Amino acid sequence: MSTYFIGDIHGCYNELQLLLAQVKFNPDTDQLWLTGDLVARGPNSLEVLRFVKRLGQCVKLVLGNHDLHLLAIYAGKRRNKPKDCLNTLLVSNDIRSLIDWLRCQPLVQIDEERKIIMSHAGITPQWDLNTARTCANEIALILSSNSYQLFLDEMYGDFPNYWSPHLTGMARLRFITNALTRMRYCLPSGQLDMISKELPHRVMPSLKPWFGMPRNISKDYTIIFGHWAALAGRGVPKGVIALDTGCCWGGCLTMLRWSDKKVFTQAALRA
Repeated sequence: MSTYFIGDIHGCYNELQLLLAQVKFNPDTDQLWLTGDLVARGPNSLEVLRFVKRLGQCVKLVLGNHDLHLLAIYAGKRRNKPKDCLNTLLVSNDIRSLIDWLRCQPLVQIDEERKIIMSHAGITPQWDLNTARTCANEIALILSSNSYQLFLDEMYGDFPNYWSPHLTGMARLRFITNALTRMRYCLPSGQLDMISKELPHRVMPSLKPWFGMPRNISKDYTIIFGHWAALAGRGVPKGVIALDTGCCWGGCLTMLRWSDKKVFTQAALRA
């Protein structure tokens, strides 16, 4: 049995299949962890969702910002834009079952035995492990409830950008969502900067990548994330693994085998 971690797929179904074929992935014996953003930008979001859903219990995934955006589009809270490449998915005959399955997925996966934490964007330095777990569960609870559309209508926005355990209501849920699915940089005070997307050497010196800040989670844990394609998997400290390598932008799809930390890649099939 092997455990594999794959970065943001973004509708790149053919590359996903070629990558899995490299290691002869077997859903009966192997486990697959996915860093989120299964959909959008790439050409085959429908095929990706159908495939991952079919894999069943061998998959552990987290939702990314584009997955949440798909839920909002389907709920009529946001407009479907051509650049998202979601038309085929949205008119499919099984869209309802795919949406209901997707909104029941978590924002954080934790393996206590192997000391692994996975979320789409990372873990904000202000949180310890229990806070990260609790906050992610709050989002999962509302997404799987009948009131999930109200949340999707209000989740957009960059504020509040500083964590406090006293945050309540939508302000609290918005911070949690941003921290787990959109975060890249922090200010020295710990505030999230939700604007900057450049590489670390190109931003203001006052901004630090979230993984460059002192963290409250034990360094015994490895944090695995996607989201930040510009990093191309580089420039992260020991104990942090970045797996988004921009397949949908012409880069590659990257997979890590946990047992020996061997990395496998599949180049994008389109520019």
